[in-house]
Amino acid sequence: MLELVFNAGPVVKLVLLILVYFSLVSWAIIFYKFSVIQKAIKESDRFLDFFWAKKRFDLVGQGLKEFSNSPIANLFREGYHEMLQWKKKSATADEPGDFSQRMDPTEMVGRALRRATTQETQRLEKYLTFLATTGSTAPFIGLFGTVWGIMDAFHGIGTTGSASLAVVAPGISEALIATAIGLAAAIPAVMGYNHFLNKVNILIGEMDNFSQEFLNIVERMESGK
Repeated sequence: MLELVFNAGPVVKLVLLILVYFSLVSWAIIFYKFSVIQKAIKESDRFLDFFWAKKRFDLVGQGLKEFSNSPIANLFREGYHEMLQWKKKSATADEPGDFSQRMDPTEMVGRALRRATTQETQRLEKYLTFLATTGSTAPFIGLFGTVWGIMDAFHGIGTTGSASLAVVAPGISEALIATAIGLAAAIPAVMGYNHFLNKVNILIGEMDNFSQEFLNIVERMESGK
């Protein structure tokens, strides 16, 4: 195979270099995202157990350092911070034109949770676009190299005037290597993208469920006053 690569034309070699770049970056992203998402899943599960075991916001807030990779813990941090800010503002005297104290705490916390969910979703989905791009374009880039190589092969046939298998086969085999490399780059990228997207969607669902539970707790706390 190395001999086929070295004997390929300049355009096919350029195509192969591009495909190798896509493949290397895709594998780097796959290993990186595997680590990030696995940590997010494990720490989120641990945080939920910790959250329901403590049953107090202040105690949960003290242990957040242990769950720095959990998107759900980050949601709690933002929501709890917003709730504390509202309590500080509501404890002060009203000032003319200041409407922040009069706002519903559930609404304020809900907005903070939505912002945090968007930020965490973007963090979890980071670099997945490159995997999707590799999976969709790498086969076509490889096919372009193959078509170009076959054009060169037929041009050589026309120049030499010979159409024997010994003349045609080397050029076509050199051209087909581009398609093979393109598929080799695309298949892991597509599999990685689908796998990680599924895991991210599960985490998004868990974040939505936690946000709703958090808001329900805030509503009960406010109604119990």
